[in-house]
Amino acid sequence: MTGTTSDVRVDTDARVMVISIDRPAQRNAMTKAAAERISEALVELDERSDLAVGILTGTGGSFCAGMDLKRFAAGELARVPGRGFGGLTQAPPKKPLIAAVEGWALGGGFELVLACDLVVAGHGARFGLPEAKRGLIAAGGGALRLPRRLPRAVALQALLTGEPISAATAHHHGLVNQLVEDGQALDAARDLARKIAGNAPLAVAAAKRIVVESEDWPSDELFRRQEPITEPVLASADAREGAKAFAERRTPLWTGR
Repeated sequence: MTGTTSDVRVDTDARVMVISIDRPAQRNAMTKAAAERISEALVELDERSDLAVGILTGTGGSFCAGMDLKRFAAGELARVPGRGFGGLTQAPPKKPLIAAVEGWALGGGFELVLACDLVVAGHGARFGLPEAKRGLIAAGGGALRLPRRLPRAVALQALLTGEPISAATAHHHGLVNQLVEDGQALDAARDLARKIAGNAPLAVAAAKRIVVESEDWPSDELFRRQEPITEPVLASADAREGAKAFAERRTPLWTGR
């Protein structure tokens, strides 16, 4: 189902899916149509065995300026039932998703970033949750996820003042994985995605699942709860192939089994 709509472009290459919000004249403000297309693309990402990693980005030098306020005022909600704002915030994919950020990631746009697993950003990128300035609240995951990705005081300042966070500050606190020259975020995200895509798919999926699910596990049950996730990986054909390839000094041939 890859292809183009008026609001979103979806391309696949070398086991990587790139989802590009394509409304540059509106700084990629989110529409219902764009949210639905992103949701469809994420379902495709998870279902296709030939795809390993997704990248979410925006065209024209901006990531996403949040919801289209004109359309919101007219009654349109840029969300998908069960998946949330942008077709992502309530139900991220099982496979890794990288945000490639240039320019502004505001409001719901920042919430899209927070729903991704990894973030690559240009030096000029800015992240903000200005909802309080407009009588709104960051209900698409911003108030929930930001304190888990930044120190509490930093997250509260961003939420309560509505002032943006620079890419350098986000990188300093670990929200941004890689800080690159402006205009290079997508290329750097592709490089990162290829490194992930070269690894065993069962191992990658299990690692993400443990990180996501273990957030609310009791400390005395951590190892017991991870066993049903780790044991199939350790017993897999890919685990045997990885050891064999290492011994034979060759690139592994993963089968996902």
